[in-house]
Amino acid sequence: MTDGRRGRQSGWNDQPPPTRAWKGRAGRSREALAAEQDRAAGGRQGRYVSLDDDRYALASVELKVLPHTRRIRAYLRWSDKGRSPAKYLGQVDNDTRAANLVAGWEAAVEKGLVGVRPVPQGSWASSDAVRASMRGNRGKDTGPELRLRSLIHREGLRYRVSARPLPDLRRTADLVFTKARVAVFVDGCFWHGCPEHHRPATTRNPEFWRAKIEVNRSRDEETNRRLSEAGWTVIRIWEHEDPVDAAQRVIAVVRGQ
Repeated sequence: MTDGRRGRQSGWNDQPPPTRAWKGRAGRSREALAAEQDRAAGGRQGRYVSLDDDRYALASVELKVLPHTRRIRAYLRWSDKGRSPAKYLGQVDNDTRAANLVAGWEAAVEKGLVGVRPVPQGSWASSDAVRASMRGNRGKDTGPELRLRSLIHREGLRYRVSARPLPDLRRTADLVFTKARVAVFVDGCFWHGCPEHHRPATTRNPEFWRAKIEVNRSRDEETNRRLSEAGWTVIRIWEHEDPVDAAQRVIAVVRGQ
């Protein structure tokens, strides 16, 4: 385990986050910085903020370290008539700047702050595909989650929704059974690399999407390990699974059957 991960495990309370987790290399050109943002956002076409009068501004994710709490915060920034508005996206805690920029862009998409700027006739097919992929990356309350929660609730079990099993670990499970110490994650087939249904992206910047899925897989494995070490049982359910079968699996584990 790296020093950075030790810091994350304790919430970076004992030491600042590693520089590589938030700070870029000094002296890079504007072109290099723009390319970095494009990679993190999955392409420049998804980096636009809608302004008034049908105007659009190209946004960037900025990472900052809070000196007192030693947390990395992500902000969305853009320019508008000489001003530089910013929106707070949330805290990020990955080991590298690249992964934290990706997390920042994911939060911006989930909050509906960015999207695809309308493009001239002839380019709509590509833009629609990108828009559908980005909007499909919902953080919670997906159809499979809602069906699973309904079936489990019907059996009399109660749970927390979209909660952290461990307060000091920045990982959010879809269902948390605190007393039984069971954490349930409902994983999307594309975003989490389902071995049965995942297909490599064929849109622009396929290298980014391959790297993104690998980051998600690694993060899932790390989450499983860290929760297991803390005495939790982790259940992962693919979105394609039959919800009745998945619910029965969760119920059996929670009830200790």
